[in-house]
Amino acid sequence: MKISENYILREIAGEYIVVPTGSAAMDFKGLITLNDTGVFLWKLLQEDDQTKESLLDALCEEYEAVREEAKADIEEFLQRIRSEGMLIE
Repeated sequence: MKISENYILREIAGEYIVVPTGSAAMDFKGLITLNDTGVFLWKLLQEDDQTKESLLDALCEEYEAVREEAKADIEEFLQRIRSEGMLIE
């Protein structure tokens, strides 16, 4: 899975905001801000095709997170961006 090229991440006044581009700018209504964990996952999904397992491994390594908690956080994040059409699977 990977982030759609129709969305980019921008830092504005210390906040990370997902900005729609191209045709997504016409369809997407609203605003999505990301915390540090969301930014980390977003960047991984922008760089390479990822699996839930690869995201989990990277998140646990970066933040020394408890695996089960990290797994739940990843599921919630993926569901959120999937529901907005930002995720290509």
